[in-house]
Amino acid sequence: MKTLRLHGPHDLRLHDEPVPAPQTNEALVRVTAVGVCGSDLHWYSTGGIGDAQVTRPLVLGHEFAGVVESGALRGQRVAVDPSIPCDHCELCRAGNPNLCEEQRFAGHGLEDGAFREYFAWDSRCLFPLPDELTDEDGAMLEPLGVAIHSVDLAHLRPGMTVGVFGCGPIGLLIAQVAFVAGAARVMATEALAHRLDAAQAIGAEGFRAESGEEAQQVLSATDGRGVDIAFEVAGDQTAVDVAMTTTKPGGYVILVGVPSDDRTAFTASVARRKGLTIKLVRRMKHTFPRAIDLVTRGLVDVRSLVTHRFPLAQAGEAFAIAERREGIKVIVRP
Repeated sequence: MKTLRLHGPHDLRLHDEPVPAPQTNEALVRVTAVGVCGSDLHWYSTGGIGDAQVTRPLVLGHEFAGVVESGALRGQRVAVDPSIPCDHCELCRAGNPNLCEEQRFAGHGLEDGAFREYFAWDSRCLFPLPDELTDEDGAMLEPLGVAIHSVDLAHLRPGMTVGVFGCGPIGLLIAQVAFVAGAARVMATEALAHRLDAAQAIGAEGFRAESGEEAQQVLSATDGRGVDIAFEVAGDQTAVDVAMTTTKPGGYVILVGVPSDDRTAFTASVARRKGLTIKLVRRMKHTFPRAIDLVTRGLVDVRSLVTHRFPLAQAGEAFAIAERREGIKVIVRP
């Protein structure tokens, strides 16, 4: 089978490798759609993400769907949860498998991901797709899961005003989930015009991100009150600053973005004086059934976010386009 491996920054190579043999409790999946995620781009651009670095040629890819080739679900189209928690540590038992320190996560560290033709993975992580959903829709359920988990952390209540700072795929999905959860208004900021247009198309009030000047625009649009909840989804220090500046006293700031230099800072006096609650997002948990339901019922649109599609042989071009932020979501179809 064809497998795409990252050997170092901007060094992707196709390899011919054997089809993996499923182990006990695993199923073989023929991969049909893989999304290029922002975290994949960190690996691609710098050879790592945070304190995890490429130590051997790594197969990226954790947003994916495919067709099961073995086991009880054989022939079934599925979306795949890329995380396998240990299920027995204190964090797992407390209901937080996304924080499990022993979890295996596809396309991270020593665990190969889905940019290949076949993938063997734990059968418990396979979620059958309804006929209404395409394989590309299935690949989008993982980033939608991150959006759902982010909104869960914010304790959003009907009638609230929400800020989304950064309108890549996850930011746009957070905006949609926020509306479903009852947000009355969503203020969206983004530096790229086509992504800002996408935010406005789903009902958000858009402001061009320009060196932090957008903070005053958001405050003016809310009569100086600011937002109840701010989602920082850009992985950018200026976006963090704007989120802190525009959040009401007693509000929530949810840090979703992954900073390229592995550091996030904020002005302590501002956050302290406002009594802000700051939370960081670690992947997702227990979200696939809800994600499938939201998309199937037409409450969240994932399909329009897919702007580019490439075969595995052109994955280098796919990553280059995603790195340049030319579209919204780039899909590779092995």
